[in-house]
Amino acid sequence: MRRVLFLIIQLALAALAGYWGGQQVRRDTVIATAPQPTPPVAAPAPPRSAAPAAAAAANLSISYRLAVEHAAPSVVTVYSARTAAVGPFGVGGRRLLSRGLGSGVVINGNGHIVTNNHVVEGATELAVATPDGTLRPTKVLGVDPDSDLALLAVDAKGLQPIEIGDAKNLAVGDVVLAVGNPLGVGQTVTQGIVSAIGRKGIGINPIENFIQTDAAINPGNSGGALIDTAGRLVGINSAILSRGGGSEGIGFAIPVDLAQRVIASLEQSGRVARGWLGVSTQEMPPGQSGALVAALSRGGPADKAGILPGDIIVKIGQHTIDEPNDLVSAILQLEPGTRVQIDVVRDAKRQAFDVELGTRPPLRRAPSAGR
Repeated sequence: MRRVLFLIIQLALAALAGYWGGQQVRRDTVIATAPQPTPPVAAPAPPRSAAPAAAAAANLSISYRLAVEHAAPSVVTVYSARTAAVGPFGVGGRRLLSRGLGSGVVINGNGHIVTNNHVVEGATELAVATPDGTLRPTKVLGVDPDSDLALLAVDAKGLQPIEIGDAKNLAVGDVVLAVGNPLGVGQTVTQGIVSAIGRKGIGINPIENFIQTDAAINPGNSGGALIDTAGRLVGINSAILSRGGGSEGIGFAIPVDLAQRVIASLEQSGRVARGWLGVSTQEMPPGQSGALVAALSRGGPADKAGILPGDIIVKIGQHTIDEPNDLVSAILQLEPGTRVQIDVVRDAKRQAFDVELGTRPPLRRAPSAGR
């Protein structure tokens, strides 16, 4: 009996072992044959040229909001009017002859505002409107027709001076913003790039060293701010070249470093004293550079230094002279009494002269190429 019972127990244990083994084999089989997750396929490495392209795309999405918020409170609107008396001694009141509109930039904490000379030229009445629309009476501290700059003064209360940038750090292709009041529609911001540096020979001002930009500039923008993407002032918008009077993507701004020198003189004396060489020059034949001395003022600085008619001026100080306009611009940026080396070519030989500049008589402004 015991033997039979022992046999039954062994058979039962064998059956259980077989069942368990079958389950393990089935589980192992399922695990082995179940679909495995496909490992992620690494994306092919982008070509090296894709990195700059991606960076350029990212730059296009950047907002200039912070730059505008930083600079816009410092840009004002300049209203001008020219009136005339109706009757003798003004007993009949005054009649309006013309109105003008421009922009200006709060340049310091004294309530001084820089704008273009042509914005205020000939005006008998002036007022400045702050960005909130408040009108403030305005007086002219001084003007400089040669650079087309003027300095105004208003009550400084609540005004925010603009942060000054460095125009010498600008390069062609840099993004710039123009802030002003074009056509009287209200403060407006336009965006563009620096198209050229040191643009000259336009025939707008006696002194030309413009920043050229394609940021839209229209009548009313004159005297407003050209700022960099950090909201710092790099130029004073001054003029455009246009066939129809509107913006065609060729605008000019006076570099802020030149504006600062003019402002300092206007604050000190109300005018800008400029150097004088005492020569009349003409252009060289095609293919040749320099300014040909056609005549000299007797007893003038050039005459005293030994420069002669027929000499070709090729350099003054650090400025290379390619044409007569270069000479005019270089001289006008120097003060009377400045001693400067002038290089000339005489009889195919280069000579250097040490010249002490005199005080220049007033120049008539060149015809405007469009404002």
